[in-house]
Amino acid sequence: MTYKCLIVDDEELARRLLTNHLAQLKDFELVATCESAIEASALLKEHSIDLLFLDIEMPVLKGVDFFKNLVEKPKVIFTTAYRDYAVDGFELDAVDYLLKPITFARFFKAIEKYRYQQLPFEKVEKIPLIKDDFIFIRKDRKQVKVYYEDILYIESLKDYIKIHTRDTNHTIKYSISAFHKLLDKRFLRTHRSYIVNSDCITAYTTYDIEIQTIEIPIGESYKKQVEAYLKG
Repeated sequence: MTYKCLIVDDEELARRLLTNHLAQLKDFELVATCESAIEASALLKEHSIDLLFLDIEMPVLKGVDFFKNLVEKPKVIFTTAYRDYAVDGFELDAVDYLLKPITFARFFKAIEKYRYQQLPFEKVEKIPLIKDDFIFIRKDRKQVKVYYEDILYIESLKDYIKIHTRDTNHTIKYSISAFHKLLDKRFLRTHRSYIVNSDCITAYTTYDIEIQTIEIPIGESYKKQVEAYLKG
């Protein structure tokens, strides 16, 4: 499947950078780039857009105000040079919020979030079945056994969680807080969006935890408990 994209930004350099990033992805097609929300409004009437890269701070009409007034809203990734606008972006159910200058690594992370949201996840209502050293999760109409020792970390994807294991990943409909209660003491909540298997930690700093080559952030409100756990 190919996802159709539209870039809206009044800065030529920003448009060019995002265009170059998108060119690295085979399943994303750039339909057009726009200098203003007014120009984007006309294009959205002519083209079906799946994903909108929208600058927040633009002359005449700001990106947030423009998006609020759209009747049919595509998925949106907000871009801006101003960190203070992040809350506005997430209140509009944005896929992500990218702070300029946008590196390809950070851009790709946002793209992955979008891809996950497009997957046909089935709704899971039953509580996973817990055993001493493994847990059963409901996936694809089956109960799948996942050993605790194989779990590297767990990532929240809004209404879903993604369980990253040594060999594969499992995405199920479950809140990260509820799922954390089902795990044993080796699993440490480091961020509102992450739980890590402490047995798999290879390094850490004040700001993040490293598992293999993955850097997982430590949220400000979790720093004390993480530090106490790691030093205890």
